[in-house]
Amino acid sequence: MAEHTSSSITIEASPAEVMAVIADFARYPDWTGEVKQAEVLETDASGRAEQVRLVMDAGAIKDDQVLGYTWTGDNEVSWTLVKSQMLRALDGSYVLRPAGKGTEVTYKLTVDVKIPMLGMIKRKAEKVIIDRALAGLKKRVESGPK
Repeated sequence: MAEHTSSSITIEASPAEVMAVIADFARYPDWTGEVKQAEVLETDASGRAEQVRLVMDAGAIKDDQVLGYTWTGDNEVSWTLVKSQMLRALDGSYVLRPAGKGTEVTYKLTVDVKIPMLGMIKRKAEKVIIDRALAGLKKRVESGPK
């Protein structure tokens, strides 16, 4: 079983406000850093994305991929790799929990690349992706609607 990397951050906003930003894939290039393009390919009956194409540039990991999304209630979303040029697996999730007047967001990520890569380097890349995404999410949510 592949190891995952995770980290948490507290954002001064409600879980609904945080999830609204997470679910707005078209704006990912504005705040994630690694996502250069995002396109929703399929949605479910409630309009939430089920498949999304992402063009990524995360330094050591550059890829054009399709991810499948699963929404659990209003406070959790997870994803898994559907297809990729460079990756064998990409599994992740955001879990939101109320925390005082804000929301604690936990991001978990597991990446498995097709090319050989030392585990230490892979986990460092995962950590960079997570930390940038959480910092970008916090900044985007706390700056208010755009």
